[in-house]
Amino acid sequence: MDEKSKGARASAATTHQRGIEQIIKAAIDRNASDLHIKAGDVFRARINGTLVPLTKQRLTPEQTKAIALRLIPNDEDRARIDRVRDYDCSWGMPGVGRFRVNILRQRSSFMIVMRVIPFDVPTFGSLKLPPVLGTLAAADLGMILVAGASGSGKTSTMAALVNHINQTQRKHVVTLENPIEFLHRDINSSVTQREIGVDTDDVNRGLRAALRQDPDVVVIGEVRDALTIDTAMKAVETGHLVISTLPTPDVVTTVSRAVGLFPPEEQEIARQRLAEALHSVIAQRLLPRADGQGRIAAVEILICTDAVRDLIKDANRTSDIPDHMREAREEHGMQTFHQHLLDLVAEGAVSYETALAAASYPAEFEREGRKLRRVARLATPAQVVKPGVADPAAGLTDDLSGLLPDQ
Repeated sequence: MDEKSKGARASAATTHQRGIEQIIKAAIDRNASDLHIKAGDVFRARINGTLVPLTKQRLTPEQTKAIALRLIPNDEDRARIDRVRDYDCSWGMPGVGRFRVNILRQRSSFMIVMRVIPFDVPTFGSLKLPPVLGTLAAADLGMILVAGASGSGKTSTMAALVNHINQTQRKHVVTLENPIEFLHRDINSSVTQREIGVDTDDVNRGLRAALRQDPDVVVIGEVRDALTIDTAMKAVETGHLVISTLPTPDVVTTVSRAVGLFPPEEQEIARQRLAEALHSVIAQRLLPRADGQGRIAAVEILICTDAVRDLIKDANRTSDIPDHMREAREEHGMQTFHQHLLDLVAEGAVSYETALAAASYPAEFEREGRKLRRVARLATPAQVVKPGVADPAAGLTDDLSGLLPDQ
């Protein structure tokens, strides 16, 4: 290749890089939580929970592949790009943000989903989470499970728990993540962050090794199978605090799912062990704010008192857990989604209609929420863009021409 051709290719690569960064920065400036990049489609971003287009020009398969190559962090994985079917990594843009990246195949071409990871590690205050979470994070042992659907903020809440421990205690925290998301600097605690596939082969091997690394707290990105939760419960049984997540919608489903990960013949023993090992469950759902300014978490909290442990041990009484949570709010700081939704409506944080749509038992919520209707009418409907509040899709890049090469 002659010098002129090399120079043209280098110039195209530079333009390509600038184009990606310009579009990503435009999305971040509008508080996007996720970016979707797919062959045959426009760039899209999730802003305040809604997926909006960022551009008008559709991406070609070649452009999407070029972006994937830009995001993959090492030469070895880039060399096998044509064999990639599902791939996870992290990626950072100086001065803009860090991202959890998933590269996948769909219709034989590439799609990329980028989850935004803020530079600042979240706190309970910045996430507007109930103060009782500080008490949960102060536990010496037990399992804390953070539950919620994908995109409900589980990772941020788990990071806030670690941050609180780091700020207030002198402990060794070992995390096992795929990939590493929030970066914790050592403050009062020592935080060791290990990435699956980079620093350790897999989560179960890393978890077993962590127990030999003098940890006080072990953080697991997600409990995915019986082996992981079994090892996690063993960690609790040997005197550790374990924090992890489950993609479950509420407290009762979280308990049932954790037991259901085991084979049927082992579930009765697993239920007894879980009842003793579980410290608390934090389940959350993100709802659009009434003023249109982002989203807020509705949070359900279970704390394992002796009474709760008895309910967990008996499979026929697990469904009674919400009634106990409701009654134990004042004494122990537990709460149901129902209770927190009523609080959010009373505060004007979410509209009555939004809370009703999110309620686990809409008829019951409607009965108790009648007295709040007057307050709800004063709240701005969730999807209305108020004067002075920018339309999330406004002002974004209209055209990719000149930003991304065709090849």
